[in-house]
Amino acid sequence: MRKTFQLRPEGKHPDRVLDAVKHEIRKYLKRERRRELPAGVDFWDFDCKFGTTQDTAAVVHLAEIIDLIDGVAKEAGPQFYVEILAKHGHRKAKPAGEETE
Repeated sequence: MRKTFQLRPEGKHPDRVLDAVKHEIRKYLKRERRRELPAGVDFWDFDCKFGTTQDTAAVVHLAEIIDLIDGVAKEAGPQFYVEILAKHGHRKAKPAGEETE
C-alpha cells in the first residue's frame, strides 16, 4: 500500500475521515497477514514509511503508524503519506541462557 490520505476533504467531518483511514490501514494489514505463507517463511513482516508527503517519508516501525497518524491529525495537517509493503519474516532463535520475563 502506497497512498497519500487527505484528512480534510470538503464536506466530510475530519474525525470520521480519520476513523476511515485507520480502518483502511488495519484492513489492509489483516488482509496481508491472511495470505498463505511460502515455504520457509515464519510470518509476514512489513516495511513501513510515513511522512507528510512521499518525498519526506521516513522509515518507521509498523506499531508507530497509528500514533503518527494521530499526531498529524492533532496538528491539523491536511494530508499524510503512508507506505506499507509486506515481506517475508523469519524468526530468530534466542541465544542459549537468555530467560524470558
